Amino acid sequence: MLKQASLGNWMCLLVITGFSSTAIADHAWNNYHWARAANPLQLKVIDSVTSNWQNEFETALDGWNASSEIDMYVAGVDENSTVRKRCNAKEGHMRICNASYGKNGWLGLASVYLDSNAHITKGIAKMNDFYQSYWTIPGEKNHVICQEIGHVLGLGHTSEDGTSQGTCMDYSTDINSQWPTAHDLEQLALIYSHLDSYNTNGATGSTTNTNCTEPGNCSKNNAADPAPVPMGVLVHRGHHHEIRVAPGENGGLWVHHIRLVPEEYLNQ
Repeated sequence: MLKQASLGNWMCLLVITGFSSTAIADHAWNNYHWARAANPLQLKVIDSVTSNWQNEFETALDGWNASSEIDMYVAGVDENSTVRKRCNAKEGHMRICNASYGKNGWLGLASVYLDSNAHITKGIAKMNDFYQSYWTIPGEKNHVICQEIGHVLGLGHTSEDGTSQGTCMDYSTDINSQWPTAHDLEQLALIYSHLDSYNTNGATGSTTNTNCTEPGNCSKNNAADPAPVPMGVLVHRGHHHEIRVAPGENGGLWVHHIRLVPEEYLNQ
């Protein structure tokens, strides 16, 4: 059904199936997942976070690896400031970055590239250091990095109204909402319950420049840079988040889940 989907068809699918409820028990993100021929999903992670995010990075990976379907492991470390700012996506990998991405209105950004069969082939999770006052809220660094990784694995939110479900996949600032819950792991088990005929995890290939600090403002730094990721068009906006989509190479699609900065922290 999705093999030759146009951007318009992709967008309709996203709107109809992905955003019909604000509080759902089944919180898969449109059932997006990495293709693999065997479980657990063995996913290479590139560590591009600084030392002041390292504990949160490791804790989040450990939390998600409690799932019997997920086995993420660090396959490379590169915390060079330029690397972190660009946060290039690499085929078959998840890259996790932090940097001061500027006053752009977002705290966290999870981007996945879907092939023409709607399987994730690469993904990034970015945390914006610019909003320092927000990161002083106890537990919120754990909360946001855990949530962005959850999105790259294929999860949506347990709630979008700001109430607490005691999971990092909600939008509350509850101190108990820092890590995955048993329900989150059960949802991953459902998403990854079937196997695929091919793998999109662990592949090697070119990188894609994700140096986009705000929607619609993506440009190459020089001719040698890989192509920048387009932020595309807005298909959904809630009080706490946005979803944007853009067509990519080979008939695929970039999907961006943007965690917005609460209004009271925008100008701090």
